[in-house]
Amino acid sequence: MANPKLLILAGDGIGPEVMAEVKKIIGWFGAKRGMGFDVEDDLVGGCAYDKYGTPLHDDTMAKAQAADAVLLGAVGGPKYDNLDFSVKPERGLLRLRKEMDLFSNLRPAQCFDALADFSSLKKDVVAGLDIMIVRELTSGVYFGEPRGIFTEGNERVGINTQRYTESEVARVARSAFELARRRNNKVCSMEKANVMESGILWREVVQKIHDEEYPDVQLSHMYADNGAMQLVRWPKQFDVIVTDNLFGDLLSDCAAMLTGSLGMLPSASLGAPMANGRPKALYEPVHGSAPDIAGQGKANPIACVLSFAMALRYSFDQGAEADRLEKAVEKVLADGVRTADLMGPEGGVPVSTGQMGDAILAALDASL
Repeated sequence: MANPKLLILAGDGIGPEVMAEVKKIIGWFGAKRGMGFDVEDDLVGGCAYDKYGTPLHDDTMAKAQAADAVLLGAVGGPKYDNLDFSVKPERGLLRLRKEMDLFSNLRPAQCFDALADFSSLKKDVVAGLDIMIVRELTSGVYFGEPRGIFTEGNERVGINTQRYTESEVARVARSAFELARRRNNKVCSMEKANVMESGILWREVVQKIHDEEYPDVQLSHMYADNGAMQLVRWPKQFDVIVTDNLFGDLLSDCAAMLTGSLGMLPSASLGAPMANGRPKALYEPVHGSAPDIAGQGKANPIACVLSFAMALRYSFDQGAEADRLEKAVEKVLADGVRTADLMGPEGGVPVSTGQMGDAILAALDASL
């Protein structure tokens, strides 16, 4: 049986550094767990623009479509701020999401016990937190037409359009309900049905899918602004949150800081099943390219490592091995091993990016 194909797009800034640690872990699973992967590297973002004049070459896009999963590091940096909008590094990532039709973005917010004091919220509010935000990723205000900057009379007008079809809402709702069945069987749908017609449609479709296909799952509805408030008031009231592209962007970043550091948060972007039954998928850390620390060995690779754990779980049906990797990360943190972003008043063992990767490998060895 052929090995699964992994396309690695390390990208810009700290992307190559954190991805180097993931490659070591991929190698460990091949050597110690008999889980071989055929790995290929390519470019995305600013580095792709530097070489090809585009943030995502057509050949790279074709490789992504053919891969069993894509692992991405980060894109962008101040070097590219003055490029035309059409070739900015972020357009490469958006093209991957759109052309692979990765409509369901899974962003977990989990607070490891060892890091509960790092949150800006009280420890009892975040300790043990484990929620999942499911963000619709390929439609809504980031993609709707018309869009652009136009001249009306003697002034310019910026226009973006919030647009959703019933089928677009229905498929991300199903994704959230399926996920909830594997967790605590509870979904909260967030929109702005009080002031937006797209929100009315969203609420109606989510409710219909629930009533007809998932009546066993507990469903609630909440306005997205109240949802933001509730996330910082008592986040443990939630299990799975499903929401649109714009609100999902905002709410998932809000939830990210509940855990103490953006350097801890992975994500998965999933599409429809391929011929082999696996969903098209892209996995990436939530953090950006952090050009201010690039090349200094200060980056935290954990979010990228945990993104690979999500790949094991959602693309390769290796839930037990995903658990193994996540528990190895948890042990390393419990032992006080810390990259710079995780160093707090209580101290810890300061390590570089590579040393954090080595510590996770040691914890994996200890799990055997």
